[in-house]
Amino acid sequence: MDLGPHAAFIWISYAVVAVTVAGLIVWLLADGWKQRADLEALERRGVKRRSSNK
Repeated sequence: MDLGPHAAFIWISYAVVAVTVAGLIVWLLADGWKQRADLEALERRGVKRRSSNK
């Protein structure tokens, strides 16, 4: 595959996008774990979700 004189720019661009997407995925997973832990802490304190009151 010949990318011409701009090969370095193209590969660096793909790398930046890959790192950014990976970072967003890690951030979303970490936030999900934090939200789950916060919800469990609230439930331990006696705060319940409205959907569980039905």
